[in-house]
Amino acid sequence: MATQIQQAERFLALHRGPDPLLLPNPWDLGSAKLFASLGFAALATTSSGFAATLGRLDGKVTRDEALAHAAAIVRATDLPVSADLENGFADSPADVAETMVLAAGAGLAGCSVEDFTGREDDPIYPAPLAAERIAAAAEIAASGPIRLVLTARAENYLHGRPDLAGTIARLQAYQEAGADVLYAPGLTSLADIRQVVTSVDRPVNVLALPGGPEVSELAAAGVRRVSVGGGLAFAALGAVAAAARELRERGTYGFMEHAAAGRTAAQAAFS
Repeated sequence: MATQIQQAERFLALHRGPDPLLLPNPWDLGSAKLFASLGFAALATTSSGFAATLGRLDGKVTRDEALAHAAAIVRATDLPVSADLENGFADSPADVAETMVLAAGAGLAGCSVEDFTGREDDPIYPAPLAAERIAAAAEIAASGPIRLVLTARAENYLHGRPDLAGTIARLQAYQEAGADVLYAPGLTSLADIRQVVTSVDRPVNVLALPGGPEVSELAAAGVRRVSVGGGLAFAALGAVAAAARELRERGTYGFMEHAAAGRTAAQAAFS
């Protein structure tokens, strides 16, 4: 078994390949094993997808629950795993640093920390505090027996602040604070994404969104990683909801065709 540091080094190297790293987001052990069987090189947890497995909305999972889930995903395959750790489950830099220690203890290769406060009335941390939080996380992520690939997230576009210049300034501050990867979820304009990429010196992750650029376009723009957040989890839930409605409202079984394909995929992944 690879050590935690070896997995982190492996994960970071995947950001330097000839093509963007495609990072699917499993929501349980079965989906993790399925994605591994399909040939993906690394995995990342999804806070919203995991919350849905508990019957909750995003942001309603505790730190202990998120880390236990992440550890289970780590054990499910031999791939490097990065975890969506929301805002580090803390406001203060010291408490964010503590979350990083626990993340490494869970066997993670990396994790993301965002600048969303969790409070809709005041959603984004002030820039100086946000940078301090990333600096505290980075100090732990690159310390001694620990090596975590730290992704710093600027959440403006997800919380009603579509300010490209401000977002880029935050990402540059997070780079200076020691982040390994930079991420501004919510961007869909290829021109804006290209401007982000050319404004920083770290690999940039882009969240796949409806209407957004395809992977080939993102690759041409210099994007180094593409993730889907809860997209695959909610695609699965959408398929289940449609199948259940068909059964209840029409009394037919057309969904069984898709069930057969799923069974075949599961047999290949779990054998």
